[in-house]
Amino acid sequence: MAAGALLIACGALAHELVEILRRNEWQHIRIQCLPAELHNRPERIPDAVADAIEKFRDDYENIFVAYADCGTGGRLDKVLEKYDVQRIPGAHCYEFFAGAKTFGKLAEAEPGTFYLTDFLARHFDRLVIKGLGIDRHPELKEQYFGNYRKLVFLAQSGSEELSSLAGRHAQFLGLDYAEQRTGLQLVENVLKEQVVTWRN
Repeated sequence: MAAGALLIACGALAHELVEILRRNEWQHIRIQCLPAELHNRPERIPDAVADAIEKFRDDYENIFVAYADCGTGGRLDKVLEKYDVQRIPGAHCYEFFAGAKTFGKLAEAEPGTFYLTDFLARHFDRLVIKGLGIDRHPELKEQYFGNYRKLVFLAQSGSEELSSLAGRHAQFLGLDYAEQRTGLQLVENVLKEQVVTWRN
């Protein structure tokens, strides 16, 4: 019999979601992460989420998707509408970490901004340099990042180590650097609202 709840989540959010579940003692919620590499192939996200829903929907009473649109151009929402499943609001994970208002100001101030989260700062070499093939073809750096002017690190944990890493990544890309402390409160609030809905 179906019971409990499942978060189908981007692998880039795994650490943050585990921390939120731990401090709220939501022991009835399980996390199923999809590969973080999907960040580089957003066209594959809708099918990957649909496959996970199909696989687990008979095992859980409630399912929630911890993705924003994430570059799917509305295709993820069409999948979720089919299954009557909700997701985290926003166009990108950057938006729900920073909040729509703050993210809007950042984007307006410099449209050519590349954003890093804690996860992306930590795994920059694997997901960006190697994931985009820059290690094998250095000329790709200019093709991918030539239109960017600034790197903004959306810092969830406030780690000085990650801030230092993010600064070095900005230097590698030849971009101006800025940091915006976000914490996890906005993501946690969204999940709290969802948990209340499940209980009712």
